[in-house]
Amino acid sequence: MAFGGLGKKQTAEPMADINMTPLIDVMLVLLVIFIITAPLFTRAIRLDLLKVAAAPARQTPQTILLSIDAAGKIYWNGTVITLAQMRERFTQAGKAADQPEIQLRAERSTRYETIAEVMGAA
Repeated sequence: MAFGGLGKKQTAEPMADINMTPLIDVMLVLLVIFIITAPLFTRAIRLDLLKVAAAPARQTPQTILLSIDAAGKIYWNGTVITLAQMRERFTQAGKAADQPEIQLRAERSTRYETIAEVMGAA
């Protein structure tokens, strides 16, 4: 039998042989399933897909890099400016068709008041 030991004397020893019959049965069933289903995967369905023109890629906005050092000096893309000049430049940049992206960087020791003024002006 598949379980072994029915006709044999019962001992406390474990069975050392691997019974291959259930494994072979499972493999044969899988083989039959694959033989039956394999022709189904070879058929192709013709599809007529629509041809659509892609929209033009959106351009990345201009980036304004605002930096504030520990002394409170404001840098617009690396050049030192005053708070009044920064507001003027924000007004000019806001009138553009593409709104610029603003990146604000400040040193850790910068006073929060200065950062808040810059953010308020933006």
